[in-house]
Amino acid sequence: MNTIKQGFLSDIEIAQANNMRPIKEVANKLTIAEDDMEVYGKFKAKLPIRLIDERKVAKSNLILVTALTPTPAGEGKTTVSIGLTEGLNKIGKQATVVLREPSLGPVFGIKGGAAGGGYSQVVPMEDINLHFTGDFSAIEKANNLLSALIDNNLQSKTRNLGIDPRTIAWKRVMDMNDRALRDITIGLGGTANGIPRQDGFNITPASEVMAILCMAKDFSDLKERLGNIYIGQTFEKKPIYAKDLNAENAMAILLKDAINPNLVQTLEGNPAIIHGGPFANIAQGTNTILATKMGMTLSEYVVTEAGFGADLGAEKFLNIKCVSGGLKPKAVVLVATIRALRHHGGATKEQYNDASLERVGKGFENLKKHIENMKKFGLNPVVAINSFFSDSDDEVQLVQERCANIGVKAVVSEGFTKGGEGTKNLANTVVAEIENGSNEFKQLYDWKAPVKEKIEIIAKEIYGADGVEYSKKALIGLRKIQNLG
Repeated sequence: MNTIKQGFLSDIEIAQANNMRPIKEVANKLTIAEDDMEVYGKFKAKLPIRLIDERKVAKSNLILVTALTPTPAGEGKTTVSIGLTEGLNKIGKQATVVLREPSLGPVFGIKGGAAGGGYSQVVPMEDINLHFTGDFSAIEKANNLLSALIDNNLQSKTRNLGIDPRTIAWKRVMDMNDRALRDITIGLGGTANGIPRQDGFNITPASEVMAILCMAKDFSDLKERLGNIYIGQTFEKKPIYAKDLNAENAMAILLKDAINPNLVQTLEGNPAIIHGGPFANIAQGTNTILATKMGMTLSEYVVTEAGFGADLGAEKFLNIKCVSGGLKPKAVVLVATIRALRHHGGATKEQYNDASLERVGKGFENLKKHIENMKKFGLNPVVAINSFFSDSDDEVQLVQERCANIGVKAVVSEGFTKGGEGTKNLANTVVAEIENGSNEFKQLYDWKAPVKEKIEIIAKEIYGADGVEYSKKALIGLRKIQNLG
């Protein structure tokens, strides 16, 4: 999110002034036949997962966009992702951006929408930020269907599984910030209304159904994962799963359309695939594996992003999504802003826009750690300095010099104000990084390693911890994970 100078058009003004191409024209760029997509109005479509071709996926160039530790306003990963895609197309590369769907919680909160900003946006912006193609609604319904089945079973006289209500780990969801519903009591009003118990609502992107949809490899895999959702225990300590309630088929059918990625466009008419949106702090924080593979099937270059900073979103993208989906990123773009470097160097909120070589120099240590972390995955990042009007030339030069000293190129990204014209230099730098062939992705830990070992590897290697101390509650949770297999 870039601060807007007085007189500069707002995001929504820019988006509404854009002459969008009919979605069929955008699909033509990807050589998608009209019969191979389901159109949602003039500017949106769903792409059937049968279009995915693993041979083409293996040949495509996957580019991950991540960031240094962000400030509360965000550093513009989505804006840079879209801008880089525009820039790649400007220099003659066929590129598609693949993003997460926005949640209404952040849209109506302090962070705002997730369709990019300035002249690096995806459109139709209002549709994408609001109800879009109904994927979040379908996820919500599938989640809450399981909740209804659980409560129905609690009072069933013929098919009761003996679930202990105190152990139920499954919550209802809705896509709205409504803290009053986080912890509630349900089942009041007499015997006809269920068994009274404690429950609550999570926000839809925090639903396990969202995480499952984003990890699913196909519809069959989706059903299997839904069936394996852990619900709670019986009074005899036996674990109960969604499949014990025969819930997986009904949940999956609610997701029959939601499993297909969504096609829209950038302001410059380039393809954008937007699908899924789990939060990175409680799940993997990336779009669906299917959306990424769809983009890679249809494009020479695919630009995608992971939530939060590189320590969280990129780590999960690389260790979880890439390994599970058989993906190998060819490049990483690490977004930094001078404003964030000032922040990490000790600037207060009131000082974010005040030039300070001293604060930027101190804050560079944060960026340096993220660079080191990406190199541990065998990926030498390109730093994209997301340009703000308050940046001074001296501050930008300092960052570029310090990056050069550790073998990394830092390029100013002006996609917010100039669109693809402002990111051609970044695009050329990223392509050169891919073509030199030095990046060779490797995972940080073995999936088969014990949970404690994986936690300690992440804590030490990514966060710089000396070790890990476990609370009593954490140890109980670890034992539960081990016992459940």
